[in-house]
Amino acid sequence: MDEIIKRLDREHVYKGAIIDVYRDKVLIPGGKEEYFDFIGHKGAAAVVPVLPDGRIVMVRQYRNALDRFTIEIPAGGLDHVGEPYIDAAKRELREETGYSCDDLEPLITVNTTVAFCNEIIPIFVAFIKGERKEQELDDDEFVNVEYFTIDELMDKIYKMEITDSKTIASLMAYKNKYVK
Repeated sequence: MDEIIKRLDREHVYKGAIIDVYRDKVLIPGGKEEYFDFIGHKGAAAVVPVLPDGRIVMVRQYRNALDRFTIEIPAGGLDHVGEPYIDAAKRELREETGYSCDDLEPLITVNTTVAFCNEIIPIFVAFIKGERKEQELDDDEFVNVEYFTIDELMDKIYKMEITDSKTIASLMAYKNKYVK
């Protein structure tokens, strides 16, 4: 695989609220040109919130793309390109759950769909010490806060009740790193 792969052109096809869609012309090995779809995303951040008793704070919310409710870790997009990921994680934790934590620890980073999207999500762990306050949801957010042990969450993953990739990866990483 020593031959060069080179993007020759990128055409902006659609500008959405959280994504941009492009059509890329790419020179592939053998000298052939191919077209690929590319989705540009400004990035996001997520957090695994852990209460003093070890339970993990999760959010249940409706996801239009799946037409169903999902159980996920709190997460959300950057407010602007260049926003520090840790600031976005703190904001999403506060907005979606009502909990705050100033001292987040990096856990893992995931690229959600490497075949056609550049979305990157650094994921942090928040060891919650304070009391829960009111959620600060956006007008289009409907989020319920729920609490689970790590074993309950692992069971939900293997029963395919949790299918969100960032949530699965972060919970498994959390368990591997912090649960003995």
